[in-house]
Amino acid sequence: MHTRRLLLGFAGAALSGGAVMAQTCSPRVAAGSLLEAGKWTMSINPTLPPQQFVDSRGELQGLNVELARAAAAKMCLEPVFMRMDFPPMIPGLRSGRFDTINTGLFWTEERSRLFYMVPYAQQAISIYTLPNSTLQLAGFDALAGRTVGVETGTYNERKSREANTEMVARGLRPINFRTFSTASETVAALRAGQLEAAINIDETANEMVSRGIARIHVRSLFGTDITFAFRDKALAEAFADALNALKADGTYDRLFDRFGMTRLAGDGFAIRGPGPG
Repeated sequence: MHTRRLLLGFAGAALSGGAVMAQTCSPRVAAGSLLEAGKWTMSINPTLPPQQFVDSRGELQGLNVELARAAAAKMCLEPVFMRMDFPPMIPGLRSGRFDTINTGLFWTEERSRLFYMVPYAQQAISIYTLPNSTLQLAGFDALAGRTVGVETGTYNERKSREANTEMVARGLRPINFRTFSTASETVAALRAGQLEAAINIDETANEMVSRGIARIHVRSLFGTDITFAFRDKALAEAFADALNALKADGTYDRLFDRFGMTRLAGDGFAIRGPGPG
């Protein structure tokens, strides 16, 4: 499994966001702020529908993909997507392998000191099982002593482990966490009887329910902002400006309605947090 994850990591091919964008305007981000002049290179893990996923033709789809393409058009940049698993993304951005993490990265104070983070939506966490499970999980405490799957290196894992620590301090049995690279791997482990329950973002859990492969017991836990994360401040500011323009012309709302995700609260978009250094 580790070998396959690495192959899906930095070895993932960089994929253009479709046909090369006609340059009818000049890029609004200087070449020095980009990995490659005129191109906006983003890492993405297309395993979390409806945020980002691959359709039956092998093409990238989802809110994050369409929102990035629309923002790229506002910035007069060509969007380029690098498919990879999540774990290599944070070290990859810090080492300059791409310009942006586009994967619905949860905002945290710690991360806001590593990158320039622009919140664009809100998200929370669901607990789910297979549809035929006999478990009745009324809250997070009901996971005490159970074997639970979660994607590794994610906000989901971090918040779940924090909640688990608090549960144990209250005298409850600890959760036996098993970690996976993708939501599909987690579901496969559920089906194989290796897990009793699993944790993922609300929207991905909702999509699993729509396909008849999951039943949600608890939703909307630990809600927070999700972000695009940038290594360069000027590019982050240009993206925030593009989001404000997309909100003004109705594109932002149309995309969120189409994909059934939760809009960011507030009136505008901007970098949140101090950024690096």
